[in-house]
Amino acid sequence: MKTARILADQQIQACVRKGVISAQTPLDADQIQPASMDLRLGRTAYRLRASFLPGRDVSVASRLAPPLVMHKIDLSPGAVLETGCIYLVPLQEALNLPGDMAARTNPKSSTGRIDVFTRVITDGATSFDTIAPGYTGGLWLEISPRTFSILVRPGDRLAQIRLRQKGDGDAPATPLHALDVSLALCPDALVGYRAKRHAGVLDLRKIGGHDPRDFWEALSPRDGQLILDPGEFYILASKEAICIPPDMAAEMAPIAPEIGEFRVHYAGFFDPGFGFDGAGGAGAKAVLEVRGRDVPFILEDGQTVAKLVFEPMRQTPAALYGATGSNYQGQGLKLSKLFGAWE
Repeated sequence: MKTARILADQQIQACVRKGVISAQTPLDADQIQPASMDLRLGRTAYRLRASFLPGRDVSVASRLAPPLVMHKIDLSPGAVLETGCIYLVPLQEALNLPGDMAARTNPKSSTGRIDVFTRVITDGATSFDTIAPGYTGGLWLEISPRTFSILVRPGDRLAQIRLRQKGDGDAPATPLHALDVSLALCPDALVGYRAKRHAGVLDLRKIGGHDPRDFWEALSPRDGQLILDPGEFYILASKEAICIPPDMAAEMAPIAPEIGEFRVHYAGFFDPGFGFDGAGGAGAKAVLEVRGRDVPFILEDGQTVAKLVFEPMRQTPAALYGATGSNYQGQGLKLSKLFGAWE
C-alpha cells in the first residue's frame, strides 16, 4: 500500500537539488524548516478588485488584467499593503512535482498573529492552498491585511509549504490522532490581547521593533469568560501544553465550523519538535488567532475551539523545531515576533 507522509528538512533539501523546487534566487539559510519551507515574495504586487481562482487549465497570469487588476506595485523599494485591500504577489519559488508528491500551503505563524490573511494559488487551481500531485508551475500568494497595514519587500516570507509523498510499505495515512484544543481564560490573569484599530504600519523586517502597546490592548477577564466583539481580532492561548514528537507533524483544524460565531485563524504548521523535551522545551501553548463574526459571542475558560491533527513524517528531521533557536519554542501567550516585550 502506498500512502502519503510529510517530507522532512533533508528531503526538502533533496527536492531543491533535484529541481522539484526551484527558486529565482538562492534560498535563505533558514528558509527550510523541520517539515516545511518558507516561501518568499517576488518583486511585484497586483492590487485586485476581488479574490479569484483561475479554474481548471487556466493560468493565473492570464487573469491579471483590468478590471480585475486595479494597479501594479513595485515592491523593490518597500511598499505598504493596506488594510482591507487584496493583493496578489508572484512568489520566488516554483514547483515541478512528481506524480507521487503533493503539497499544501499555510500562513506562517507570525503572519497569522498580525491578522494578515494569506493563501496560495496555482495555475489551474480550483481551490486555495492545495497543490495537486504532478503540478508544474509558479506559485502566487494572495495577501489581505485585516487589521494592520504592513510594509513588505521582495524576499519577505508570509507563507510556507509542506510536501507529502507516497511510498511503498507505509502504514495507512490516517492521522495518528487529533488533540482537542481549548482556551485558557483564567480569571484575573492576562489571557490575551485585542488588536487596536487604526494603528500604525508594521514593518515585517523590524523583528521586535514595534511597541505592542501601540497595537494591542491586554485582556484580563474577571469571571473566566470573554465576549468576542464582531469583527475584532484576538490573540489567545490554549489551556493545553502542546508537544509534537520528532516523527510527527501537526496542523490546526476547526472543531465545529457550524458554530459560525467566531473563527480560529489556523495559521502556521506545527513542526516536529515543537514543545518537545529533546528540542529544549517541555510543552508549549498553541497561540490561537480568533476573530469574532456576526454577533457578540461568549467564550469560556476550557471551551474547546479547535483540534490539532497529527500526521506521520517520512523521516525524522535532521534538525527539530527549536533546536537552533526559535521565536516560539516553549511559548506561553505570545504575540508575533515583530513586537517587543510588553512593559
